[in-house]
Amino acid sequence: MRSFDYHSPTSLSAASAALAAEPEARLLAGGMTLIPALKMRLAEPAALVDLGRLGDLRGIKVAGNVVTMGAMTTHAEVAASPDVRRAIPALAELAGGIGDPQVRNRGTIGGSIANNDPAADYPAALLGLAATVATTKRTIPAGAFFSGMFETALDKGEIVTAINFPVPLAAAYEKFRSPASRYALVGVFVARTTGGVRVAVTGAAPCVFRATEIEAALSAKFTPEVLAGLRIPSSGLNADVHGDADYRAHLIAVLAKRAVEKVLGVAEKR
Repeated sequence: MRSFDYHSPTSLSAASAALAAEPEARLLAGGMTLIPALKMRLAEPAALVDLGRLGDLRGIKVAGNVVTMGAMTTHAEVAASPDVRRAIPALAELAGGIGDPQVRNRGTIGGSIANNDPAADYPAALLGLAATVATTKRTIPAGAFFSGMFETALDKGEIVTAINFPVPLAAAYEKFRSPASRYALVGVFVARTTGGVRVAVTGAAPCVFRATEIEAALSAKFTPEVLAGLRIPSSGLNADVHGDADYRAHLIAVLAKRAVEKVLGVAEKR
């Protein structure tokens, strides 16, 4: 690991100033990806700007039909939040299935979406719920935020401050996880919203995406039966030692069906 400068600002303005002063600086949130990358010399920033002391970037609140989470809110906090469990239980369940207790207590939602790992869980929730990402410069719709493998719409020096989730009518998340990492080999988030059915898929491709074929089928009739026999194109999907593209395409349909069954179960209980 090469040497680097370390900054621990106590305000968002100070964090932005530190980034502006050092073009090759990296932001440190929970460090669940960056610290291992530093150890393996896959990342060699000139400086780290630690956001850990920015209390304003942490916390959850519900106003009307929107759940807002500060970027430094941990996965464990999302999973345990009574407000999230009540408003968007699928989101609390998703957060509770990320990694292990150590990861959930250190990792943050802002760090996760800014990193945009192809197998991360939160991107599916953001895209499935039509969330928006607030930054130090603007507000970005989820559909425009995730742009490619480990790539987002964030500009250099731009910091994620919060994520705003519209409360859906009902939603569910299902994933087929890697036994070792608990990352999603494939994860499917299904949401019934006032604007229609939204289905977002993570893990299956280089970047999270909406499954338009499934959305169309469920918009016509929201039952698991309409997905029987539905074939998802495997073109462009990931293929690796964990599963080829055809296998991932199959998993998308299977997990979508399970998520729909769960959504219908949630709706019946409400």
